Amino acid sequence: MSQPSEFAPGRPVVLRGGTVLTLDDQRRVLDRADVLVTGDRITAVGPDLEVPQDAVVIDASGGIVMPGMIDTHRHMWQTAMRGYGADWTLTQYFVWYYLESGKLFRPQDVHAGNVLAAVEALESGVTTVVDWSHGLRTVDHADAAVDALQSVPGRFVLAYGNIQAPPAEWTAAPEFRDFVRRRITGDDLLGFQLAFDVTGDPAFPEKPAFEVARELGVPVTTHAGVWGATNDDGIKLMHDHGFMTPETVYVHAASLSADSYHRIAATGGSISVSTESEQSAGQGYPPTWAIRAHGIPVSLSMDTSVWWSGDLFSAMRTTLGADRSREHLEAHAKNETVTHASLRAEHVVDWATRGGAHAIGREDLGSLEPGKKADVVLIKNDHSSVSFPLLNPYGHVAFQAQRGDVHTVLVNGRVVKHDHRLVGIDLDAVRREVDETVTYLRTQLGEEAWRKGMNPDIPETKVLDNPYTYTDYASASTHTRS
Repeated sequence: MSQPSEFAPGRPVVLRGGTVLTLDDQRRVLDRADVLVTGDRITAVGPDLEVPQDAVVIDASGGIVMPGMIDTHRHMWQTAMRGYGADWTLTQYFVWYYLESGKLFRPQDVHAGNVLAAVEALESGVTTVVDWSHGLRTVDHADAAVDALQSVPGRFVLAYGNIQAPPAEWTAAPEFRDFVRRRITGDDLLGFQLAFDVTGDPAFPEKPAFEVARELGVPVTTHAGVWGATNDDGIKLMHDHGFMTPETVYVHAASLSADSYHRIAATGGSISVSTESEQSAGQGYPPTWAIRAHGIPVSLSMDTSVWWSGDLFSAMRTTLGADRSREHLEAHAKNETVTHASLRAEHVVDWATRGGAHAIGREDLGSLEPGKKADVVLIKNDHSSVSFPLLNPYGHVAFQAQRGDVHTVLVNGRVVKHDHRLVGIDLDAVRREVDETVTYLRTQLGEEAWRKGMNPDIPETKVLDNPYTYTDYASASTHTRS
């Protein structure tokens, strides 16, 4: 994918005159400031910067310049089925992907989903995504996943998983080791994790997989605290065997006890909160209201586009809503009221950037500071009445902005979106690839199963008898008038 000559590799780029959310340690917000990018690094941040004569100047006035957002848990391979499971519960998701139709996905279908998800992320200002890739039934599927990620100019972490086999089995396979040797080569744009869950079986069958992760020196990301699937027993097993580390990422963590949160906090791990998912699917109540008291680092994620949006604006907004709603509910139960919100817009913007960088062990990402990697987003939309006035920049990002307001995106110093359009990406080719996958899956399932999977049964609803409803309203009204 070539770039226009305007954005030729090596040419400096300066974003001029924006409101800059540095997300540095002091959380500085700079008014009418510039961000200069040279090569793959941020070289200067501040007002009225002197820049090289050949620098490309991007007008950021009236906009917000912020670090690229980081999604720490997205099943990218499922994106070709965008919106298909909008009315699913978690049980229906498990049946469709784990027990039935997920087995139909070919390597090329994983490729199609990953390409679409990667492009969607860039368009939304998400510069790094952890591909929680638990559809890798074979190494051919894994190669297809990586091929897709490396075909798109974003930053990704392949979290290798296989829901069709026990973790101890697939991590021990020679072909898995060969894959790691061939494809995980230290590419700065491609990180690596192992992705598997701990069932809570006292025999701890996942132990060999943890040992492989330790041998390879890679983090583990795990769906923890998913009601009815993973619970406190799994956390205790991990802790008792010494496999809870600062690099471990616990996804959802929505139905855990205080004891489990204490163990996560004590061992330095972080929690990836997928609020839209937890609210809708049933893993448990989105946990930020509970884990804030434990001081556990938080990052945000969108889980899967088979249900939900693939942008972190939605994640920030719903996380604020769920946390504040629970805070009010808990107070009302004690006949009290909340007069000051504990979770602020600044916090969720931090979680969407610095929080994600911390979770994946990339302290060179997540803030706009000289020397950091140049993953930068400009939010600006001169054609939208929602773009002004810009009074509270954190509040604007969390509550007002959306993916259509993402004007410019840089990843590793490369401009991948500008003036609201993707740069050097053939969206028609992506569409054709995804259409082929959808046609294949629809044909394999058959039309009846396809429609049934997308439209699960609606439970019967009984409307309460209303004692204030007249059985004959007209006669009652006549009687009243007489």
